[in-house]
Amino acid sequence: MRSNYARRVLAAVLGLAAALGAAAWLAARGHGAWSLLPLPVALAAGRYLYQAHVAAQQELAQFAAAIRYRDFSRQYRQPPRPELRELFGHFQEISAAFRDISREKETQYQHLQNILELVNTGILSYEPATGAVWWLNGALKELLRLPHLKNIGGLARRYPALAAQLAELRPGPPLVASVAVGPDVLRLLLAATVFQTEGRRYKLVAVQSVGEALDETEADAWQKLLRVLTHEIMNSVAPIASLAETLQQRLHAAPALPDADLREDLELGIETIKRRSDGLLQFATTYRSLSKIAAPNLQTLPVYELFEAVHQLLLPRLREKAVALEQVLPDPTLTLRADRVLLEQVLINLVLNAVDAVAGQPAPVITLTAAAGSPGRISLSVADNGAGMEAEVIEQVFVPFFTTKKNGSGIGLSLCKQIMLLHKGSIQLRSAPAVGTVVTLHF
Repeated sequence: MRSNYARRVLAAVLGLAAALGAAAWLAARGHGAWSLLPLPVALAAGRYLYQAHVAAQQELAQFAAAIRYRDFSRQYRQPPRPELRELFGHFQEISAAFRDISREKETQYQHLQNILELVNTGILSYEPATGAVWWLNGALKELLRLPHLKNIGGLARRYPALAAQLAELRPGPPLVASVAVGPDVLRLLLAATVFQTEGRRYKLVAVQSVGEALDETEADAWQKLLRVLTHEIMNSVAPIASLAETLQQRLHAAPALPDADLREDLELGIETIKRRSDGLLQFATTYRSLSKIAAPNLQTLPVYELFEAVHQLLLPRLREKAVALEQVLPDPTLTLRADRVLLEQVLINLVLNAVDAVAGQPAPVITLTAAAGSPGRISLSVADNGAGMEAEVIEQVFVPFFTTKKNGSGIGLSLCKQIMLLHKGSIQLRSAPAVGTVVTLHF
């Protein structure tokens, strides 16, 4: 069935042909004046065809521009010319189809955007050729403290080592990298894939902080080792200590030996065995505490109360050593969720370590600081102006059994780290020789 527009065009073409034919026939018959009569009909038909063609071309051009710029808001319902009604109907159908496709793509994009914003893994997508960043999710912004990133060059200015590693990163096994973010050093797991679309090549990089996971794995391994060691030591040494005590008692109850020197040697040997056995048992009992920390009883704690409690508990020791303890708390109402007993134990251990570190300094000062970072994140720090540590010492301070003190047990910082892991937090230490040390607790 022919459309109205087709019938109108056909009628105009036939009218134009008939008028021109009639004019030519009359002119050929010698009726020159009469041959002009069909010309208005021909002009009207030609004008109609021209205007219809121009109008259709204009509408097509506007429709093509709307498609090019993805503008599907125009409604094609009342055409200015009746002959465009069918064309407008087709435009309306095409525009509606494009709107549906665009709406579906926008929905998919929103779903993808929300999913990428919810995951804890940082996501970065950029063009290696130009460095233009196509996508950067909130997790990566928070991890690297990036307000915004339009080009990978911005990352190179902030973290040149990380940007160089990303440039060299190839699809395949992930790579572990370390990057300094402010005062902290993060251990990151980097993985990449490359894809191409519309003639452009993109690199998609996943960045995940693995420091906490590695700390938990390391702490779990140390706990298992300590359980085995303490169990074996206690099972082996306890009978020796008991036997040494029995021998000591029997030797004291026995009559005097003819050889006084022999009796003295026996008493000294048995006493040495007993003393060392008791020392090993105490050693095992002390380190067993690393694997027997109870689950934290979380409650909302005002930070100023924690600082004040630690200050009051250690005030005699601080006065004895002539050490000043300063508290820096910009927000007096700051609170955090933690176990009061365990957190006080951590702060006491850190302050006592700082007291030892500032010994001999002309003006020893220890500073307790609390600060709120991004929403839900709070940091407590203990800083001193002591002698500081060398880099090789810093790497081992959280390892059980390691100590730089003459009479130290090597359990204090290991215990602090274990308590922070139970709080789903972390502990970091920065130090420099002749400058001092800062230990930061991140919640």
